Amino acid sequence: MPLSALTLVFTAFSAPARAESDDDAALALAWQVAWDTYRFYEWVTEPLPWDGRSRVSRDISIDIDAPVQRVFDAYSDVNNHIGMHSFLKRIVTHKDWTEGATRYVNFTAIEDIPVAGVPVTSRTHAQQRIHRDELYYETDTWTLPNVVTHQRIVFQDLGGGRTRVTEHLTFEASVLLIDFTVTNGVASHQATQAGLKAAIENGDI
Repeated sequence: MPLSALTLVFTAFSAPARAESDDDAALALAWQVAWDTYRFYEWVTEPLPWDGRSRVSRDISIDIDAPVQRVFDAYSDVNNHIGMHSFLKRIVTHKDWTEGATRYVNFTAIEDIPVAGVPVTSRTHAQQRIHRDELYYETDTWTLPNVVTHQRIVFQDLGGGRTRVTEHLTFEASVLLIDFTVTNGVASHQATQAGLKAAIENGDI
């Protein structure tokens, strides 16, 4: 679910100046506006060159010495990601419900990015769809200036109490931001993977 640090820094300076609140109700309203405006979960067509946007996909994997169901439950709980990456400070859940066998979670991630020694707050709006019976979940995120990520995280039972987690990541951003978004977004996900691996294997989560 983390975005690139440089993308977020760019966001902080490219967004129009305005007062923003981290009050839960205000964040819920901001989430709904983002959802209604951008529908960041939808894939319609590949971004066109004259739109000034680009899409890049990457896959990253990690093996964890723990049973697959335990890994899945710990890994898919976004609150467990707090502290695994230095920027992520808070998760605000707006709605959590189940339809059929799928659990949906609408949330906003609050991240503090240090810029010249001053923390700059970024708000990433997301929807997670958890398919526990099939051992995968999906998360789509949106943040200013219209940076989108699509994530599909798959859990494979390797036997012997070991699990492989593979993250299929797709980043969408302007052509000016896409390289920073991909490079730093992948690095952030890898750092989170390593943190979750250590916490799960140590029994901390």
